[in-house]
Amino acid sequence: MTTNTYDGDIIAWANEQARLLRSGLFSHLDIEHLADEIEDVGKSEQRELASRMAVLLAHLLKWQFQPEYRGNSWRFTVIDQRGSIARRLTKTPSLKSSLNDSDWWADAWQDARLAAARETGIGYATFPKSCPWALPQIMDSDFWPDESQPTVQQA
Repeated sequence: MTTNTYDGDIIAWANEQARLLRSGLFSHLDIEHLADEIEDVGKSEQRELASRMAVLLAHLLKWQFQPEYRGNSWRFTVIDQRGSIARRLTKTPSLKSSLNDSDWWADAWQDARLAAARETGIGYATFPKSCPWALPQIMDSDFWPDESQPTVQQA
């Protein structure tokens, strides 16, 4: 019998749900909340991918727009984020569908622009309205945007 409530102590509830599952006591499970939690795992993975992509894109923008501040810290952040994104996509292949979603890209790009503007002091509107780089470029370890590369501003 379930004694811990979902709203009362989610950790105790989760442990109890795991115990019930392992014991085969399926009729005692909190099915509705279990389903919600399982869905949330997928959403969390998508948010993590978007967050990492936004950090990567923000650092590529900073690299392009502030060449005088380029250094190992930015370089290592770009390298780390590329690696983390690649590993996440390998371990969770279904996340690749996010990369084909224009709304997902728009959100990640806007987060990147905001972060780059906040971290550089450069006006938000200075950065391109949409990402000027294709995914293969973004993930290419040899790609480092140059300040002389044109950025395409789209309306």
